[in-house]
Amino acid sequence: MKTSLSWLRDYVELPSALSVDELDDALTNLGMEVESIVDQGATVQGELVVGKVLTIEELTGFKKPIRFCTVDVGKGAPQEIVCGARNFAVDDLVVVILPGGELPGGFKIGARKTYGRNSNGMICSAAELGLSGDHSGIIVLPAGSATPGVDARPAVGLDDVVVDVEITPDRGYEMSLRGLARELSYAFDAAYTDPAEIDAPSGTTDVPFVVSVEDTVGCDRFTARVVRGIDPSAPSPDWMQRRLVAAGIRTISLPVDITNYLMLELGQPMHVFDLNRIAGSLVVRRSRPGEKLTTLDGVARVLDAEDMVICDDTGPISLAAVMGGETSEWQADTVDVLLEAAHWDPVMVGRTARRHKLFSEAAKRWERGVDPSLTLAALERAVQILTTHAGGTVDERVLDIDHRVHPGPILLDPALPGQRIGIPYPASAVVESLTRIGCTVTGTEPLEVTPPAWRPDLVAPIDLVEEVARLGGYNNIPSVLPPARGGSGITAAQRRRRSVGRALAENGYIEVWTYPFVAPGLADALGYPEDDQRRSAVRLTNPLSEEEPLLRTSLLAPLLGTLKRNLSRGRRDLALYEIGTVFLPGRSDTPPPAMGVDRRPNDADWATANLFVPAQPWHLAVVLTGDIAPSGWWGPGRAAIWADALEAARITLSAAGIADSRVTVAAASHAPWHPGRCASIAVDGQILGYAGELHPAVVSALDLPKRTCAMELDLTAIPAAPVVQGIRITSFPPALIDVALELDRSVPAAEVEAALAEGAGELLESVALFDVYESDQLGEGKRSLAYKLTFRAPDRTLTSEEALAARDAAVAAAAARFGATLRGA
Repeated sequence: MKTSLSWLRDYVELPSALSVDELDDALTNLGMEVESIVDQGATVQGELVVGKVLTIEELTGFKKPIRFCTVDVGKGAPQEIVCGARNFAVDDLVVVILPGGELPGGFKIGARKTYGRNSNGMICSAAELGLSGDHSGIIVLPAGSATPGVDARPAVGLDDVVVDVEITPDRGYEMSLRGLARELSYAFDAAYTDPAEIDAPSGTTDVPFVVSVEDTVGCDRFTARVVRGIDPSAPSPDWMQRRLVAAGIRTISLPVDITNYLMLELGQPMHVFDLNRIAGSLVVRRSRPGEKLTTLDGVARVLDAEDMVICDDTGPISLAAVMGGETSEWQADTVDVLLEAAHWDPVMVGRTARRHKLFSEAAKRWERGVDPSLTLAALERAVQILTTHAGGTVDERVLDIDHRVHPGPILLDPALPGQRIGIPYPASAVVESLTRIGCTVTGTEPLEVTPPAWRPDLVAPIDLVEEVARLGGYNNIPSVLPPARGGSGITAAQRRRRSVGRALAENGYIEVWTYPFVAPGLADALGYPEDDQRRSAVRLTNPLSEEEPLLRTSLLAPLLGTLKRNLSRGRRDLALYEIGTVFLPGRSDTPPPAMGVDRRPNDADWATANLFVPAQPWHLAVVLTGDIAPSGWWGPGRAAIWADALEAARITLSAAGIADSRVTVAAASHAPWHPGRCASIAVDGQILGYAGELHPAVVSALDLPKRTCAMELDLTAIPAAPVVQGIRITSFPPALIDVALELDRSVPAAEVEAALAEGAGELLESVALFDVYESDQLGEGKRSLAYKLTFRAPDRTLTSEEALAARDAAVAAAAARFGATLRGA
């Protein structure tokens, strides 16, 4: 919203010595963002003075009329100035900018020779000074209004200040002088004059023009007046042109300028029709299929069924509340006009403006909310200004089709503002603040608050709380941190995720965060079977990228993309991990319930709706490529293999508090892993994830290095860690015995380890695999697994016989289960 300070002063008694900083602070504290405050006098630099024309010599022989003038500018000898305008005469007072000055737009003025004569300065038009769009002639001041040589800025209105503020979408009433002045009256506790409080005639039974409204939701009020016999050539008055130009609006013609002026002054958009170009009566309705309209910007538009239109017998002649049509617009020879002021549905206007990409000044106001009680006052003001400057006869009949629904009271606990803002607001102060902004307040506890017609944004108690805080002064609200409420700290799930992340980082992995969006073709690249549930992904309605419209069902998909990106940057040895959510579509055989926004859904609808919300468990994924142990002077490095991915799973489960005895590792076949180098990881018999080497086809499809390894676990499914009891530390020495077992190569080492632990009994403290040996000497399909067994008793030193007996029992259990034999026995 852009306007002049002098215009604001017409409606609010601001301090005479008001500074720019004070005005800036006041507007900011009222909740408006100040774009700029510009002193118009500074837009013209140098000497701008009043001059008196002494002589005029008509120059001939040129393509256009040229005059050579001498002008008294109050500085010694008269100035010689060449001018092309013809609307002034000898002894007229004009506005002169002297050499060295500069006009708006950076146009510098100097002394030069032109048309064969010297020209020292320039006689200015209103357009050249940025006061209006009138280029037809220069400014001629009233005789005797000023003395030659004095500063011309006050005489032409360049002593004003232009204020430009950004209005938030919920405060449409501030997009007018009426609203801005009312707001400033709060800030300065100043007297306010409402420009809409004028004597305006009410609607009459006999109407000046027949209009019918078919949709009273889209248009709940439609008013109109008729003026006949105006002078179509009458110009807009200078004061109006200056104010419109200061507000950034181009002047067009007197009737159109009046509607723009009143839109700025009152906030009520209006439209002027050429009465003689309307065929038949008018109908206000929704558009019908196939209808078109050529709007004032010359664009032929296909209308939508939601659009509101004003029609005559020929069809639509105006896109209601957004832009008029060409067939009924004001023309240069228009003498009879129909002035319309209505109230339109903000939602309809906002959607129509966006649909047709027509963000007119009127549409901006309508979608933010306009006072529906303004229409008759706006029409009366328009009629008064029009007849004053263009003559004409006013039809005393007034059309007023009124279907307004007046707002009901809002119940407000007077203690609520203090509770929400954190500083005390007495009930009397709450009532005073709300009454000050135009609300009607009755009752005590609760208060019954009825908002004024110009505040459609006040619909709930919290809106009233904001008004109390705003008028009480945002600067009076202390910057105090809210008190920390007692609690149990982070949750068990959060603690687990932090522990897992810390453990992986300590083992050399680097955490990355990826976007949860994936491309549809990634499921094929990862080799998912056709019936794999991971192919069923949630598709976003408005994705950030059309190439990645799906939400991930696995962390590996985007994580492998990050691995590839790092490889392209020259990194070769990588160990990355990510902890994040995956999105598994909900499944329900019932259709989703239709729920509105006017009330909270009932429990049944809420439960049904949640069936369609995707499950979002937390997963952990790890990818490795290159060397897991670097090479150097200490020796050769070691490339990452499938076992390292499996070890990452063990590190994760250990950090999550799961004992090794509860973890089962078994050979598996699961995309996107290599069938012969893939292991499933289970806890208490429930498979939580997979680890191993990626399938060669996947590596090829994603252009990854050979033998890239990966692991993914469902962190949410990991059982809660049991309460760990402190163990008694014994000082008795352990008995260390190594056993090497020969058995079939197909037997998993983890199952052999479990058999040894089961057979050894209570004296076994730990068992660990330390060597795997394969040789033709062992026989085809055979291998040797060497385990280190640690035995210890809590209450005594074990004898050799006890330790050997426990070892033999462990070996016997492995032999009975897998046919294992002691190597070398």
